[in-house]
Amino acid sequence: MKKTINALLFILLFASCNVTNKLEQTKENKSIVEGSWRLISAMTTEKDSTFSTFNAKTKMIKIINGSHFSFFNHDLNNGKDANPVYFAGGGKYTLKDSIYTENLEYFSIREWENNKFEFVVKVQNDTLVQKGIEKIEKLGIDRIIIEKYVREK
Repeated sequence: MKKTINALLFILLFASCNVTNKLEQTKENKSIVEGSWRLISAMTTEKDSTFSTFNAKTKMIKIINGSHFSFFNHDLNNGKDANPVYFAGGGKYTLKDSIYTENLEYFSIREWENNKFEFVVKVQNDTLVQKGIEKIEKLGIDRIIIEKYVREK
């Protein structure tokens, strides 16, 4: 009986370490993407066409914390251009291994709200690259995007 109890205790201890290890890995994964990021390049592929969507006359910042993300983009001329640019959005996200999924809850273009966007993310040094599909059937949007960010210091 004593051996059985010891075996059960060992199994419980091992299982709890495994759960703790997985939680630590999840926290470690998330901490890699957490921070403030500035967009430095953006490419879009629609059908057979690939083109840059990066605009050097704007600045986009993405902020990621433990559970939420947000992004802000505005023109660098304080809205004084003929076509001023400002948009923002955010919501909750999940990160499992390298799969980063944004649940867009808020956005300046309201038709984009309540959609999920799944990306593969890679962080190397102070650079974050996310690649994935933006697809919103009701808006006819179906494209692959690759965005590259540098960590803001």
